[in-house]
Amino acid sequence: MRISKLAPSQHITGRWLCHLEDGTILRITENEVVAFGLCSGLELTQGQMEEITRAAKAAAVRDKAVELLSARPLSRKELVDKLTARPRQKGKEPLADRESAEAAADRLEELGYLNDQAYAHTVAEHYAAKGCGPSRIREELYRRGVPREYWDEALEGLDAPDEAIDAFLQKKLRGADLTDPKSYKRAADALARRGFRWEDIKDGLRRYGGAMEEDY
Repeated sequence: MRISKLAPSQHITGRWLCHLEDGTILRITENEVVAFGLCSGLELTQGQMEEITRAAKAAAVRDKAVELLSARPLSRKELVDKLTARPRQKGKEPLADRESAEAAADRLEELGYLNDQAYAHTVAEHYAAKGCGPSRIREELYRRGVPREYWDEALEGLDAPDEAIDAFLQKKLRGADLTDPKSYKRAADALARRGFRWEDIKDGLRRYGGAMEEDY
C-alpha cells in the first residue's frame, strides 16, 4: 500500500494525517512518522501497515481519553469503561478494547492526568459540600470505581460530621413546629438518607435541643 499524502493535522498539534492510495486516512503522531520513516509516496509492506494501524488506533484512544478527562475528572475505572463502551449506534464497534483502554490509562497516569487518589479527595469534598455524610460518600466512591485503599484518606480530610449535621438541622428545622416529634423524625430521616450514622444524628438532635433551650 502506498502513501499518497502525508501532512500535519491543521486541528491537533503533533498529529499527522497519513492518506493511503485506497482512500484510507490514518491519524498518527510524530513518533510514528519518525519511527517508520514515513513520507508521501512511500510503499508500505503488510507488516508496516499493521504496525502503523495499531499505532494510529492507540493514538485515537489516547486522544479520546484526554478529551474525556478534559471534560471532567474521572476514575481510572470510569475512563476505561467509557473508552470500551459500546456506541448507541447499532453495529458500531467500541472505540477501544480493554487492553487498549488500559494502556491509554497507564500512559495518562504516568503523565499525571489520571490519579485515583486525588480523584477520591475531589469526590469526597464535592459530596461533603452538598451535605452528604460518610456512608453516602463511600457509596459514591464505590459507584465511581475508586479503589478502597483511597477512601479513608479522602474521608479523613473532611470536616467532622457534627458540623455538617448541625448546619443541616439549623436549616431544616428553622420555622418547623418543634413541639411535633415528626419534625425531628423527618430531619433525622433526611440525614440518614444523606449517609450520616444514627449515633451522630442523635447527638446532633441533642445539641440542637440544647441550643434551643439556651435561647429561652
